Amino acid sequence: MGKVKSAFETAMEKAGKIGRLSSEEKENLKNEEMVKSILGEFYKGNLDSNGLWQKLKGIPSSSLKMVQINLIDSLSLVNAQIEFKMKKEGILAVETLKEKPNTAVIDSILDLIEVLQKEYQGMKESVAEDLKREIEKNPQLRMQPVRTPNGKTVMQAALSVDEAVKVRLSEFLSVHEKRYSVEFNSLIEKFKIAVR
Repeated sequence: MGKVKSAFETAMEKAGKIGRLSSEEKENLKNEEMVKSILGEFYKGNLDSNGLWQKLKGIPSSSLKMVQINLIDSLSLVNAQIEFKMKKEGILAVETLKEKPNTAVIDSILDLIEVLQKEYQGMKESVAEDLKREIEKNPQLRMQPVRTPNGKTVMQAALSVDEAVKVRLSEFLSVHEKRYSVEFNSLIEKFKIAVR
């Protein structure tokens, strides 16, 4: 496996190449650093979608796409609603800066992602409640194998109800989460195509 470069090594390589870069490449590097700085402020909450729009107004289309791809890559199946709303507004704000915005398509994909996130969260909560009721009714579900000092394995009630729910929920999700992940990743890929 190849060596992973540190950020410092990558920066030094870039610095070594700067003298050999064309003016267009230098401009692209400058835009990339500016975009990273602006996105850093957005992610920290120092900029809202309107502030993001103001800061990005007038930058090249390729940089706008870079911002959107970064925002899309930061989405996950388990984003908090407030965090998702912030990123959604940011993505849409950037879309309006493009020469030919595709806002309706972008908005519909974001809505699909939001529905999937809510469905996933609802499924998790429902399963957790069902598991909790079942474990409270059946204390044997809190049992787990424990090795005694003499080497024998015995079953012992070692978990609280909440701990047992966590263990069983984790087992359930490891089996059933794949469907949601596949659907989420498919939406993200469609999204990336739509912003290009």
